[in-house]
Amino acid sequence: MRSRALPLLLLCAVLAGAAPAPSFAAETRASLALAPLPPPPTTPENPTTPEKVELGKKLFFDRRLSGDGTMNCATCHDPESGFADALPTSLSYPTTRNWRNAPGLVNVAYRKRLFHDVRATSLEEEALFPMMSPFEMNRNLDYLEEVLKTVPAYVEAFQAVFGGEITRQRVAMAISAFERTLLSRDTPMDRHLRGEPGELSARQRAGLELFLGKAGCATCHNGPTLADERFHNLGVPEDPKAKEDPRVFATARFVGKVSGFPAYRTLREDPGRFLVTKDPADWKAFSTPSLREVAATAPYMHNGALGTLEEVIDFYDRGGGDDPKKSPMLRPLGLSREEKESLREFLATGLSGRMPESRPPVLP
Repeated sequence: MRSRALPLLLLCAVLAGAAPAPSFAAETRASLALAPLPPPPTTPENPTTPEKVELGKKLFFDRRLSGDGTMNCATCHDPESGFADALPTSLSYPTTRNWRNAPGLVNVAYRKRLFHDVRATSLEEEALFPMMSPFEMNRNLDYLEEVLKTVPAYVEAFQAVFGGEITRQRVAMAISAFERTLLSRDTPMDRHLRGEPGELSARQRAGLELFLGKAGCATCHNGPTLADERFHNLGVPEDPKAKEDPRVFATARFVGKVSGFPAYRTLREDPGRFLVTKDPADWKAFSTPSLREVAATAPYMHNGALGTLEEVIDFYDRGGGDDPKKSPMLRPLGLSREEKESLREFLATGLSGRMPESRPPVLP
């Protein structure tokens, strides 16, 4: 979802996890960094109005945005699945294969960096990537503008909301306005941090202490969003089935090619942030996701390699994956079975609040 100057490419966000706290001092800083979510930030260039949100909601659910009319934004960001899709890798355009996991969109209004590799820094910038991507919605944006202009109700709505005709930039602005309303701010952790007594159970409090201390999750999952807006190589294993699928190779090499990676024909794995920066330090590094509403967005990691929260906790308890270039912050944690259960309880229920509801609207 984005403007015509952008390369034809989409890279969806992941659930790449946390790294452990290296010292008591770091744990203390992380503890102080946790905070309830404030009201969502305003966007002067694209102010939110009820009319714009309603227009964006219709576009979000409209299959006209895909090349063959079978997909919409909700295909990979389903309200019934935490605005993710419950699949290891996202659905793809027929005859192609995606290679990354679809992130949830709840509280995406707070994110400063989007996609696994942080290719975009605003929702407006991000919004057109999946539409253009040949292995996702595969829609030519010039053609999209003409298709939407044949719908009188859309022509009238864009004139009323934007004071002008339908353009791809305004499509992105409307969808972004809708996505900024997908909020979950009132979790047990938020109420606990606001000083409300009894909001966390004994098991959840034990999990929170592990989150801040021994398990070290807050080293990377901190602040109001529970994400450090940085990138880390966790040594997440490649999907063995993907290595046997030539369609995944085609996707990887296409992304490498349009990203300007000279050796794109040799790609047999996901280079992560490296494809954006070309910095060897970013090889296989992916953006830290928020852990808010994490229970709703399984499976986890950039490629959906870990299917449950239990698997994620075991992965970190082992010290991450086997990649020799993984983050030096990762180390075995030595969590007991009871500690793992407490940490899972905090992640699954302490960070879960009231999910936004969004029923598909009547489309013009």
